Amino acid sequence: QVQLVESGGGLAQPGGSLRLSCAASGIIFMIYDMGWYRQAPGKQRALVAVISKGGSTNYADSVKGRFTISRDNAKNTVYLQMNSLKPEDTAVYYCNADGRREYWGQGTQVTVSS
Repeated sequence: QVQLVESGGGLAQPGGSLRLSCAASGIIFMIYDMGWYRQAPGKQRALVAVISKGGSTNYADSVKGRFTISRDNAKNTVYLQMNSLKPEDTAVYYCNADGRREYWGQGTQVTVSS
């Protein structure tokens, strides 16, 4: 059974930081491209960042220079370090595994507010 379990969401002040983690099980993690997506109220789910199985990264323009995606294949975990958070970063953040099949986590809420 495939599971993607996100953690690390919560409330942060503008300018603050959060680190999201996504622990994967039931897949051969190292052969999957891993990504983070987010969905704000009333909006469609959108790509935030992706890291390929080879380690290449790509970011949405809105988070470039502020967010960093990384992976630890030994721990089957992908991370999203979020710095200089803005209120517009408020959303539910979802972990994605894209390979032979595509899988999604259940999401973790990130709220940026003073």
